[in-house]
Amino acid sequence: MVLTASTMLPLGSKAPDFHLPEVQSNQIVSLDTFAGKQGLLVMFICNHCPFVKHIKGELAKIGQDYGNSNLGIVAISANDAAKYPDDDFEHLQEMAQQLELTYPLCYDESQETAKAYTAACTPDFFLFDANQQLVYRGQLDDSRPGNNEPVNGKDLRSAIDAILASQTINPEQKPSIGCNIKWKPGNEPDYYGA
Repeated sequence: MVLTASTMLPLGSKAPDFHLPEVQSNQIVSLDTFAGKQGLLVMFICNHCPFVKHIKGELAKIGQDYGNSNLGIVAISANDAAKYPDDDFEHLQEMAQQLELTYPLCYDESQETAKAYTAACTPDFFLFDANQQLVYRGQLDDSRPGNNEPVNGKDLRSAIDAILASQTINPEQKPSIGCNIKWKPGNEPDYYGA
């Protein structure tokens, strides 16, 4: 495990398009799936990372709490499943079922979507407004495995609530911290480790 911070993609960046299979339905999910939403939360997660395991209950709860709102949510796993079999399609299916996720969990086998979003770690969060422009990227909250801070999603929830209320989001944002995305050999993006 390499402790990695999110890249902090510039605010205002346009959400890159993607076309990825959802692990439970095998249906293709794309940016167009969320057209007309007031906001879109894109999360890069995986099954095996202790940082994701630490917050998995909150990840499920966010889906439940905002399920009736005008927020689109999608989770994406991009890890190299050949080296990390716990992050393969079948194990992601099990994860989605166990957590009773109410939003799509997609598999980015090519890792091209993760690169397009400059995802660097799991978890990594990107929140876009109604124009699909980036308004928040950073941490869920201050909790990390072993630091005894509560897992409450306060940073991310504050940003989501602001989007849904058409309010401005504080541009001072703390990067997410987690395990590095497990890139396939030779597939590491230019920004990675920079």
